[in-house]
Amino acid sequence: MIRICSLLLFFLFCFTANAQNDIIIKGTVVDINTQLPLELATVYFTTVKDSTIIEYATTDKNGIFRINTKKYDKPVLLKINYMGYQPFIEEQKGLLESKDLGKLYVLENVNALDNVVIKSAAPPITMKKDTLEFNAASYKVRPDSNVETLLKQLPGVDIDNDGKVTVNGREVTQFLVNGKTFFDKDGALLLKNLPADIIKKIQVSDFKSKKEELAKQESTSDYSSINLTIDEKKNKGYFGKILGGYGSDDRYESSLLMNFFNNKRKISVLGSSNNINSTGFAQDEVFDNMGGGRNNSGKNSGSTGNGKGITQSNLFGINYTDDWSEKLAAMGSYNFSNTINKNESKANQLSFLPTGNIITESDAKTRNENTGNKANFELEYKIDPTTRLVVAPKLNQSRSNSDSSSSTSSVDENGNALNESTAKSYNESTNTSFANTINFNKVFKKKNRNLSFVFDNNNSKTDSDGWNQSETIFYQDSKPDDLRNQNTKNNNSSDSYSADIEYTEPITDSLRIRFGSDFDWKNEAKDQRTFDFDAATQSFSDLNESLTTYTTSRQNSVSPKVGVTLQKNKFTVNLDSKTSLVQFDNYSLYLGKETELNKKYALPFATAQFRYKFSRSKNLTLKYDFSSTLPAANYLMPVANLSNPLNSIIGNPNLDPIEKNTVNFNFRNFDFRTRSGYSFMAKGDYYSNDIYATSVYDDSGKRTTSYINISGTYTISVGGNWSQSIKRDAHVLRYGLGLNSSYSFDKGFTNAVMYTAKSTAVTPRVYLTYEYGEVLTISPSYSLSYNETKYENYNRDASSNVLHRINLQTTSYWPANLIFGNDFGYTYNSNISGDFKKDFFLWNTSLSYGFFDKKVYAKVKVYDVLNQNQSATRTISATSIRDEENTVLKRYVMFSLAYKIGNFSGKEKGQKRRGGEREREE
Repeated sequence: MIRICSLLLFFLFCFTANAQNDIIIKGTVVDINTQLPLELATVYFTTVKDSTIIEYATTDKNGIFRINTKKYDKPVLLKINYMGYQPFIEEQKGLLESKDLGKLYVLENVNALDNVVIKSAAPPITMKKDTLEFNAASYKVRPDSNVETLLKQLPGVDIDNDGKVTVNGREVTQFLVNGKTFFDKDGALLLKNLPADIIKKIQVSDFKSKKEELAKQESTSDYSSINLTIDEKKNKGYFGKILGGYGSDDRYESSLLMNFFNNKRKISVLGSSNNINSTGFAQDEVFDNMGGGRNNSGKNSGSTGNGKGITQSNLFGINYTDDWSEKLAAMGSYNFSNTINKNESKANQLSFLPTGNIITESDAKTRNENTGNKANFELEYKIDPTTRLVVAPKLNQSRSNSDSSSSTSSVDENGNALNESTAKSYNESTNTSFANTINFNKVFKKKNRNLSFVFDNNNSKTDSDGWNQSETIFYQDSKPDDLRNQNTKNNNSSDSYSADIEYTEPITDSLRIRFGSDFDWKNEAKDQRTFDFDAATQSFSDLNESLTTYTTSRQNSVSPKVGVTLQKNKFTVNLDSKTSLVQFDNYSLYLGKETELNKKYALPFATAQFRYKFSRSKNLTLKYDFSSTLPAANYLMPVANLSNPLNSIIGNPNLDPIEKNTVNFNFRNFDFRTRSGYSFMAKGDYYSNDIYATSVYDDSGKRTTSYINISGTYTISVGGNWSQSIKRDAHVLRYGLGLNSSYSFDKGFTNAVMYTAKSTAVTPRVYLTYEYGEVLTISPSYSLSYNETKYENYNRDASSNVLHRINLQTTSYWPANLIFGNDFGYTYNSNISGDFKKDFFLWNTSLSYGFFDKKVYAKVKVYDVLNQNQSATRTISATSIRDEENTVLKRYVMFSLAYKIGNFSGKEKGQKRRGGEREREE
């Protein structure tokens, strides 16, 4: 570790020393007519011979640019690009010394230039309205790199160890290829598998819902979308990768990815099978399927998404997109999945009571298998230039079975036994669902006048058949022991339909008013029947009425709404208000008693959003939301849930709806000139009315739980990050720091006594990445998580925990054809109980060699070299502290072979241009 850090410091010293030989070229870009400076104009130098980009920068709000570059003694071209302006091109003798070019004037485009043919290298960055566009050719990556590697080269783009992508501090939640979804917007799949060398442009814009997209409305989202456009020369052909590997302890992995592109038609086929916890298709460049088990942010590596157990998975998928005609486009995908998860866990839990604490120890062994078939379709029909119809049906069918055995025991804080329980269970279930969304949009001749209609339906049915055998013993009172040998059958159905109609009318060029209504209908039915085992007939034939219930719930609502948008050059204001008039009918049949609970509600909703753009790279968003949510039917109905012998649950028919107030503040600023930026966010949630579970414990530790309304709880979270990227020839240095913190105030009742809990969480993080050309990448990071909760009306004052995470990832691509990757992490959990190990090291390593022009790679990978991996977590809540440990992957060695396939067709020679049309590359 010390040697690696020393090596990193040495590289940084060389990097700094090398930077001293740079020269600085600066100047100011000005509009020739208005004499005003232009912000975010792209200024760059290219070679005269082949227009290769040497270095570039963007102007600040004063139009000033500053380019740090190496001396270059051959003629170069100085170029300036700005959206809506003529390209500026001027030849220079070379880059020989630092100098100030003074004011450089550019001219706005006029119609007289429409027939002019201008050819020049595309600028690295351009702004097109609200879209930030990067020219992929301006960023050098290895020939075999994927899109993720390309995105990491872009200024303002950050990809953390969990794979989350942010651009200028805003998270990206949608990834498209040529404007179309790729396997249901699966960003990880796209970034890991799409080759970088087929990408022409990367376009970043605000994420829009399908309704906003069709209506050409401004985005109201706080997230971003990335669209990757494929180079026309490489939009016809195929590429893919086949992988197979086998290792110690019978560990194996295999995968297949094939893509067939024929202009607008794209077909992708994916397959995967492994037993190393990789449940998706996103493969890491160095560790393949093992990439899903890297030491991501100190989380338990080699685990499923919830960090529990070892999963064997078999997956298959196919994706299809095409434009069938100028008016009709289609997209469809099918996915098959089969996963088997096995886990053994143990846990210690300390539950707080006003009069004393209860200590519970438990262990469990589970096996869960899930098989699913999912098909998604989307048809977009352009009825005419102003009218579009999008239909997106989804079919989903899944089957699951689970087998578990568990035991628990509870004592009071003096060591007196309260209860103990053992249980075995098996359950099979089948779920079938159909969902569909229809979007209709009509744009009128008058600008911003619009009519939209959205219809949604979701229909699902779930059937389950389960067996349970349990024994629960109570020690502290005369309560009889609970012995069960039962068969439970559940039949649940849910049908929901909604319609949203909205009309937008422009009052002025900048002011628009929206009005319309939502119509919603939902019906749910739950039928549970439980049968006790009859020893006389040796069958489950005795109906257990206390565990047999039938409930229905129906909601009908009409929600008139109105909204106003004021959009100026610098700011946008959105105001929306809605009132839902709801008829909420519930029915239950339990223990021979019928209960009807029919209520009417008028639920208010309101949203106010203010966005201000100080510049193209600096913006502020302030948003307020008020929402109301009805209680779930099982929270309301007086039907006892006795399935858990240690916790009986019954509803409360007097519950009021949840009322929540949310305030969001976001500020983002990124300076493309210095390739540095920062963001700040603050969020507050205040519940004027919330629903909490409240429990009463008897002398044996058994709970009786119901629900109550509580007001005055809140959560405040604050976060920020700062990052910078520096590039000097082959040296690239990216570094940053982030901070997330939160404070929450909770209260409730235990044994009819009110408690309060004040929780504080602080998580700082610092990270750095150093790259030396195509040879070496070093990425160290450190994060700390501090959690503390203070209590009132418990016999415990406070609980706290500190988690340290250190990670170092290195990848070497030297000598040629050899890739050597290491991922080393250390995790320390300060206050976890003595039954669990506080710290562990996790070291994964991979060594591969490329044959046949790097089309074939042979690899050897070792997971958990030190054989220390573990999953020990501490969870602190308002009513308990829980320490838990689960099964994880341990050390294994994997040998694998990967074969890359690829062939793209170039443009046909002699291809003619359409008459009168000019070619323009800027």
